Amino acid sequence: MSTVNANNAKAIIGEPEVVEDASTVRPFDRLRTARAQSGTRSATGPATGAEDHSAWLALKHAATTLQALQAKDGSVPAASDHDAARAHVATIVASIRELAPLFPHDAGYLEASVIDFERWAAEGFGIPDFYDSLVAFQPQQQRIDGIRHLVVFPMYTQNGSQNRFVEALIVETIWPEFIAHLEAGDYGNKLFLSLRLIDFTPGYDTNSAVLFPETVAMREVPPFTWGAIFQDREAARFRRVVRAASEITRLELPEGAARMLDDQQLAEQTFVMWDMIHDRTHMRGDLPFDPFMIKQRMPYFLYSLEELRCDLTAFRESVRIQHALAARLAGGEQLTVVEAHTLEHAALVQYAVIFDRIFRFAITGSRVRNYDGLGGQLLFAWLHQRGVLHWTDTALAFDWPDVPAAVVALGDAIDELYWRSIDRPKVAHWLAAYDLVRGTLTPNPASAWARGLPDDVLAGPPKGYTDAVLDDEFPLSMFFEALDRKMRPVIESTAGIRASDA
Repeated sequence: MSTVNANNAKAIIGEPEVVEDASTVRPFDRLRTARAQSGTRSATGPATGAEDHSAWLALKHAATTLQALQAKDGSVPAASDHDAARAHVATIVASIRELAPLFPHDAGYLEASVIDFERWAAEGFGIPDFYDSLVAFQPQQQRIDGIRHLVVFPMYTQNGSQNRFVEALIVETIWPEFIAHLEAGDYGNKLFLSLRLIDFTPGYDTNSAVLFPETVAMREVPPFTWGAIFQDREAARFRRVVRAASEITRLELPEGAARMLDDQQLAEQTFVMWDMIHDRTHMRGDLPFDPFMIKQRMPYFLYSLEELRCDLTAFRESVRIQHALAARLAGGEQLTVVEAHTLEHAALVQYAVIFDRIFRFAITGSRVRNYDGLGGQLLFAWLHQRGVLHWTDTALAFDWPDVPAAVVALGDAIDELYWRSIDRPKVAHWLAAYDLVRGTLTPNPASAWARGLPDDVLAGPPKGYTDAVLDDEFPLSMFFEALDRKMRPVIESTAGIRASDA
């Protein structure tokens, strides 16, 4: 998913197995020992333990209680509720002031937040406007591992609540040294922010794993300077889902993937690397369209291909990084600790992309225009049809040495589609994209697209094309139908998951 826009998310072929080589295991053993000795966080500060502070508990309770008085747009419409709302806002304001010294790096934002809350109450609790405090909040300027932020806004939560209620969070930055080096080099992404959820109000007791400025109630839209993903939640969901799915499918996990299931910090940092490369890809490449494509009304399979393109770019770049560092190591060079971390995680990103896409994305959410689900289905079927993934005797297996080439080939096919479509009309691009997906997945038998759109639609406006797409244009295969029945309770159990729950 893209942090460039919240309404949205070349090749060197190699093997994930390189990282398991005897020549590279020893540096990773040292890294794991260092990680165990140093704990899960590399920075502490005055906000450590803020989640137990009486002022935070009061703020959280007041915000949660205030939500019951708010309408969907964030206002408090009933005049009879205004006295109670004022009392809750007074508690929120007093709590922010008391907590502010614990977050000195956010002093300007917290002061602006108090002013926004007081103005909202003074003006009668109409639709809230937190533009000023949003502009003052600049967490991307402190990408320091372990630094914390107090975040309080009226906002909806993507994949959570569509109500612009007052939500409050304490969050912690995940920014290990090897990520800082990657971002400072070939993978610059000044807007990207990786966070860990410490405590939160009910809007985040959901499937939401992002914090985007676009979700905040405000009078106008400013230039956005940051966007955050909660990699701890992504990693925790991955660990729970992949553990269950691998047991159900009798998949023997590679050693690196198995380690992620037993190490939350290792999984978190892997997801940071994946998401950072994914996020920047939305704005890079031979793009035939506005990269903020989610703003446009398109058939949902276009979003599937865009999100998958970004994931496969993260996969491809991780293979490239892995090969370059492994070649140096094999040539007798001594890698730095940062380089060894990078090499380790480059291999793990490849496992994460495959298993998260196949086991979680494919069967999460409804069957109504589920573009992430479709991307997972497409990756699974592509690998199966190229003979590197096998579902035989009710057991799943991969030919791991051949997997990277097959994954990269799918990325190449999407890149080729994009490059050719620069010279195509929009709807011709749509038709070509459909053909790419249909070449691997079987469409719904009732599909008008599969039968061929009639001339009146083909000659008409793009809306006719989009309206003809079925909600479930590419239904689940029999494999995924069976997997979904067994995995549904596990998938549902990940709503609101924390790192400690995995």
